Amino acid sequence: MKGQLLHEDVEVWMRNPVECVKDLIGNPLFRDHMVYAPARAYKDPAGLHRVIDDMWTADWWCDKQKLLPIGATIAPIILALDKTCLSQFRGDKSAWPVYLSIGNIAKEKRRQTSARATVLIGYLPAGKLDCFTSDTRSLAGYRLFHHCMALLLQPLVAAGQNGVEIVCADSLIRQVYPILAAYVADFPEQCLVACCKENRCPKDPEVTKEILEKRKNGQHPIQFDDNGLRAIYNPFWANLSHTDIFLAFTPDLLHQVHKGVFKDHLVKWCLEIVGEEELDARFKVMPDYPGLRHFKKGISTVRQWTGTEHKEMQRIFIGLLAGAVPSRVLVVARAILDFSYYAQLRMHTAESLDALESALAVFHANKDILQELEVREHFNIPKLHQISHFVKSITLFGSTDGFNTELPERLHIDFAKDAYRASNKHDYEEQMALWLQWQEAVFLRSSYLDWLSERSQSATVSSHTDPNRRFDLDSDSDAEIEELQSESHSAAPTNASPSLPIDVVHVLPKTPAHPRQSVDHLITAHGATMFLPALKSFLHEHMPRNNIVPGPHDHFDIYRQVVIVAPPDPHASDSPKRWRIRATPEVQPGAGRKPGSPARFDMALISDGVRTSNLRTFEGVRVAQVRIIFTLPRQFQVGTFSRALAYVKWFTPLREPDPSSGLRQVSRSTRQLHRNAAVIHLDEIVRPCHLIPKLGPSVDPGWTSANVYEMAHDFYLNTYIDLETFCISARSD
Repeated sequence: MKGQLLHEDVEVWMRNPVECVKDLIGNPLFRDHMVYAPARAYKDPAGLHRVIDDMWTADWWCDKQKLLPIGATIAPIILALDKTCLSQFRGDKSAWPVYLSIGNIAKEKRRQTSARATVLIGYLPAGKLDCFTSDTRSLAGYRLFHHCMALLLQPLVAAGQNGVEIVCADSLIRQVYPILAAYVADFPEQCLVACCKENRCPKDPEVTKEILEKRKNGQHPIQFDDNGLRAIYNPFWANLSHTDIFLAFTPDLLHQVHKGVFKDHLVKWCLEIVGEEELDARFKVMPDYPGLRHFKKGISTVRQWTGTEHKEMQRIFIGLLAGAVPSRVLVVARAILDFSYYAQLRMHTAESLDALESALAVFHANKDILQELEVREHFNIPKLHQISHFVKSITLFGSTDGFNTELPERLHIDFAKDAYRASNKHDYEEQMALWLQWQEAVFLRSSYLDWLSERSQSATVSSHTDPNRRFDLDSDSDAEIEELQSESHSAAPTNASPSLPIDVVHVLPKTPAHPRQSVDHLITAHGATMFLPALKSFLHEHMPRNNIVPGPHDHFDIYRQVVIVAPPDPHASDSPKRWRIRATPEVQPGAGRKPGSPARFDMALISDGVRTSNLRTFEGVRVAQVRIIFTLPRQFQVGTFSRALAYVKWFTPLREPDPSSGLRQVSRSTRQLHRNAAVIHLDEIVRPCHLIPKLGPSVDPGWTSANVYEMAHDFYLNTYIDLETFCISARSD
């Protein structure tokens, strides 16, 4: 009996990528963020220290420009693919969007999802291909993917060879060559594109096309099996002009570093060495810091991990491990964290790239300790191998923040999940495409009206918040933290914002949260036992003409926090930073279900004088805990003196970095058996910092996150708390 061949209908939805490039490069909204030619950037006038950040400052564009006719303009195409699940509880519906952007647009603009600088150009078939047997289904999926991608990118073949005349955002007509430059995908999809198995590196084969061609013609080259290739005889990238698909795979911080080497490997190794219970106890006891996630139940109970949790763990991991693992294991962990932080820099120099390679070399020089401890048998780990390509990729295409897979995962919400929810869940691809057409039409119309409105105005409205604006800061809610962070991240790039702050600004609320507080209250609630002696010493030094001596009868206006607005560190950020420093006493639970809140007296770096620029090194600063933020009563204000003050408790000067962890150490400072305290000008506070207590081999059971700052005596200055502090530490070493 003859059986019938099974078949399955699949659909590929597409739009012309060349037309999408025309829309992007000709969009007048991107005019101030558009570049048409490569350039070398330097951080010094003499041109001795090269800087690599955006794609046009890297090598790929310069090299390709030399191969094209004089006057040609390259549109470096950035493709991003990531299959995503559309439904959670009803079936297994999925979509496979293909996104496109161009390297001419500044990476800061490309990362703004609301700017629509990255567009959807198609949906690939995401079916299971049940018509094939289990032995042939995988290869059929590979071939279907390459066939659909070849159909989708077919217009780029002729355009990449001959160029296309396009009206650009500056109204000039250029001969534009759209060339596939970068391909953003996770490891399985990189292997899918490179036609290799997932136990091979997709960036290594350089003669894949020739090997596949020989295999197609009936030959059996030995390299086919050695390179782990799949029998894909017509890869979609074979006919794309000036495209080297193996170089095009960009670093993937999310899957290769945060989730890959760090979470899936380093954390797992340390769990085996330290033990789950002890590691959880260390996470629980970590002191608070504005914006830092507290794993109050440890990490063993976390079931749903995201990139955010991985990065939050990295911020405290080195200080948390110190004392619990052998010194060489700590060196291994530090090397991986150093690599992660250097890889996240938005601007690179020869020094930072050398440091990136050096961190990886330190890891390989010390990784054998994991074999000695029988934690790991071998290091044949694909993601560990992949990070060895980071330096070359950054040199070719620019810093990693322009190619992170977090952006396409965010775009899934707008271009896949929302569109699916708008459908009736049956034959949803067509409905999704139609719904997206409507949404795009509305967006284009509103963008056009906004553009007309801007043109009619004589001055362009600045896109970022005035740093001197006063906030209502008398709240410690998470919503406020998110608001401050979102305002910081939404600021426009420095090259398009002439009004970015050039000085450090300290912002207080308009009115104090607790006016006219007694000295007794400050002593009991804020722990300011030396408040009056410290204030007398301050008045004697800074206001010698004042004849009034402060006493227990005086009252002071108390603020709960101060916000410090600082210009961005170009290596770490492109927008002004806003840091909160809190000085709030414990609040007891109220009647009913009203919860209380623990005391929050944040640590800060205090300068030996008022600073008007960013902190570059740790020289000239000292750690202190801010206990009170206040202003003097009117009777103490001589002349025009109105500067806010802070009562702080000092720590010892920063000691040399620990050789294993690389963290500087501090201890509580005492004087005559009392905590060394002082009153300082509020604007001498440079920025917040985070201290991690020296936990030793095991955590003291009496320590908690709320009391550890009072119970511990010795601390590490946590230089991994954010990228800015890491850069300061790197410059200080």
